[in-house]
Amino acid sequence: MDVAAVKRETGAAARGRRRVVTVIGSGRIADARCPDVGRLIATLGFDLLTGGGRGVMEAVSRAFCETSPRRGLAIAVVPASVRGLHALEERSVANVDYVLPAGYPNEWVELAIYTHLPDSGDNGTLRSSRNHINVLSADAIVALPGGEGTSAEIWLATQYGVPIVAYGDHHEEAARGVPLANSIDDVRKFLLTRASLLPIPNS
Repeated sequence: MDVAAVKRETGAAARGRRRVVTVIGSGRIADARCPDVGRLIATLGFDLLTGGGRGVMEAVSRAFCETSPRRGLAIAVVPASVRGLHALEERSVANVDYVLPAGYPNEWVELAIYTHLPDSGDNGTLRSSRNHINVLSADAIVALPGGEGTSAEIWLATQYGVPIVAYGDHHEEAARGVPLANSIDDVRKFLLTRASLLPIPNS
């Protein structure tokens, strides 16, 4: 059963749960499409979820936060390395060293979810990667150009059954059946049709 079906069956729509759009993409380079995507998500009343880093994540979050009026929040699931994690698992006394990667979370994140999950890039499908949370928390995903980490999240979305659209240069993903958006209007149509599983809250 896919994630969208699980959310429908658990009655989330009846309770008016907030809708979340996850945006994925390069953590180094901001794509020219980022501002349009951030503004679109804000104007539609969704919450924005990213990985909280630089590049696409920062640029989309900035555009989202600078859009007025908006009802949504800029949320991020933040990676970290934890020295002493094994001792914590065993409930032993430990000198815990919690280390965030440089630039996390970026300044546009309004709600940061700090994790103990360090892996990304080509390790982005491991259980120790926050990518699972980014994907599973989404009602819909917009994929902008990125590297191995973005490809991992796209693959996870297809496995979990989360609606996803690729916007930009995604030839490999298109070959694997991921729908492509050729314009911001295509992204809008995707979000209005696929993320409309849940109503936008009135307040």
